[in-house]
Amino acid sequence: MKKKINIVLAAMLLMLAWSCSQDIMDDINKNVNDPTNVSANLIITDAMITSAFSITGSDLAFYASIYMEHNVGIWNQGYSAEIRTGEPISATTYNNSWNTMYNNLYNLKTIIEKCSEDGDESDNYYTLGIAQTLMAHNLATLTDLMGDVPWEEALQPGFIYTPKLDNQEEIYAEVFSLLDAAIENFNKESIIYLGAQDFIYGGNAASIKDWEKLAYGLKARYTMRLSLKDAQYGKVIEYANKSFASSAGQAQLNYNGSTMVSPFYKFFTDRDYFGASESFYNKLDARNDPRLDLFWEPHPSSGSFLLAPNGSPDQVQGLYSISAISNPTAPTYLLSYHEIEFLKAEAYVRLNQLSDAKAALKKAVTAAFQKVNIGLTADDAEEYFTDEVEPRFNSNALSEVMNQKYFAFFEEEAIEAYCDYRRLRAMGDNVIQLVNPKNVDRFPQRYTYGNSDVTTNVNVREAYGDGSYVFTEKVWWAGGTR
Repeated sequence: MKKKINIVLAAMLLMLAWSCSQDIMDDINKNVNDPTNVSANLIITDAMITSAFSITGSDLAFYASIYMEHNVGIWNQGYSAEIRTGEPISATTYNNSWNTMYNNLYNLKTIIEKCSEDGDESDNYYTLGIAQTLMAHNLATLTDLMGDVPWEEALQPGFIYTPKLDNQEEIYAEVFSLLDAAIENFNKESIIYLGAQDFIYGGNAASIKDWEKLAYGLKARYTMRLSLKDAQYGKVIEYANKSFASSAGQAQLNYNGSTMVSPFYKFFTDRDYFGASESFYNKLDARNDPRLDLFWEPHPSSGSFLLAPNGSPDQVQGLYSISAISNPTAPTYLLSYHEIEFLKAEAYVRLNQLSDAKAALKKAVTAAFQKVNIGLTADDAEEYFTDEVEPRFNSNALSEVMNQKYFAFFEEEAIEAYCDYRRLRAMGDNVIQLVNPKNVDRFPQRYTYGNSDVTTNVNVREAYGDGSYVFTEKVWWAGGTR
């Protein structure tokens, strides 16, 4: 009997020792630098920076600036985009941005789940509202550029490997739903504020209203985007009036010029793929626009001022003039005050309320003149508006509003300029004239899907085909089918 007890005891001791050893090994194998549960306030900071630097100011904007003739592509991928060969139809062109957008959307989804009713930060309405606002911005950017994309079944790694594509109309409904939810959450009492981790607005109690104004401004932007499908110009004005009242409130990511630098400046120092656009220069020259002497400078290598012809530049670096406003501290705008006033100006024009339109246009032009990397004054804007803008507005109000908006969006807001142009063309308002001869049959109506999913998701692969659809198939809000 004693022998049996000793055997049982020995077995129990062995099991206990193994269990302890296993627990120790589990602790040793934990990567303390890769936690499985991170608080929302830490994730949201990265999501803000990614939304601005890596998405709004990324390759997506660089290519849009070529398509919209803010810049001319003069080297490598930039040159291919300029002459419409390879880059516009390749699945690798926007792959990095495609992955970044989905990664950021996943992180924002994580924050939303953590801060929602059943999450472990369920009273954190402030961070929840920010995440919903940023998700709306990211999601709209994704579908504005790519059209129908995986969404409802996306962001479920390990469960759904080949998510289906959702149509843009449904995705836009989700964008507005996110913004409405964000506004609702900004009006609840929150227990947590972000402080210095809010790189956009500073993260105190007062900044809730700033984020709310951004959400309303985005509603104005995206309501205008759907004008072909459902014109609601009164709503655009209503939402815009609840947004920024000055440039001091606009949503932008600032850079210190050393550890953080502007993406367009970084793109020049790393790649040097752009030359000064001849067509853009000529538009400003025709208006005696004082920005003409501020937007460009000679390339440091050549020392001479030379414009690049749109669609037919030499493929050469160090020859053509370059942007002078791409400096290390030029901010990236998630939404600017001048865009808000341009939205109001267009809406008023379409409602034939021309006096209000002119007032909004003047505010927009004045704000655009005073951008930190432009540095003109309100007096400069007043003189220009009186001499050049107002007479053209009186002749063709819509044309002048949209051209002034197009000028103001150089360079940091190239994606919005690209979206405006496609919307206007779809509505029959051909007021912005681009001159690249390749545009006759090869203007990119959209961006391609990312190669990561073209090669792994049959649904995306079938939608992509050979990529040539980008020249023929418009996105839904521009009159297309997907």
